[in-house]
Amino acid sequence: MTAIVLTGGHPFESEPFFAVFDEMEGVDWRHLAHPDAYAHLAATDLSDDVLVFYDMPGVEFTGSDPPMRATSPPDEVVELFERMTRDGVPMVFLHHAIASWPAWPAFAEMLGGRFHYAPGSFMGQDWPGSGYRHDVTHTMEVLDPDHPVCVGLGGHFTITDELYLFPVDEAAVMPLMRSAATFADTEFFSADLAIRGERGSRDGWAHPPGSDLVAWTTTAGASTIVYLQFGDGPQAYADPAYRRALRNAITWAARRPTTPDSP
Repeated sequence: MTAIVLTGGHPFESEPFFAVFDEMEGVDWRHLAHPDAYAHLAATDLSDDVLVFYDMPGVEFTGSDPPMRATSPPDEVVELFERMTRDGVPMVFLHHAIASWPAWPAFAEMLGGRFHYAPGSFMGQDWPGSGYRHDVTHTMEVLDPDHPVCVGLGGHFTITDELYLFPVDEAAVMPLMRSAATFADTEFFSADLAIRGERGSRDGWAHPPGSDLVAWTTTAGASTIVYLQFGDGPQAYADPAYRRALRNAITWAARRPTTPDSP
């Protein structure tokens, strides 16, 4: 089994992030970066692989007005995901990957949530731009310590990391972890204002209460999908709980059951 790690579209500190995989016991890995990552996947036999998405395609920051341009995936990318979910390729999505392809509703429905850099829609409902806040020290409640993704984490753990305020279709996913932080717009800053040059601002911005769900699993076709919201930067990368959860997610998703678990 090999973990194929996809990056591109969002900045990150590569050396400490890739060190997580270098030091991950029992997991071989290789890296694919956009813009060529999908072409490599399409030409690869993925029958023994797990895809780990730490990318954010479909989002272009313009530096002008509007500050973000959402691009639709080309037909070959849609066909690639359709083939992968039909074939049961397991997928683990991390942190900002939840903001990928804002012009492709089916992508967010596959993951079970959507981070919006600009006002948009999710599951037929309009949403304002999402919220973010860096360096939040918060406690994670592990909902099922015996679930394979959660093994070794105990009933709760504390981590310092970036949090998001965004919608999750909780009825469509199997919750794994919740945060004890307060998911209200008074505790977050506007991503829409940030890409307009007003970082750390919530002036004139409002957002409905968001989900406190920070880890879940779901299925798409025959594929097992895991999403972990935590994992923004070096402090989180070095956290033993983050490393344990990520390794657990990869090795559990790799089991490729004949009939994936339902949420």
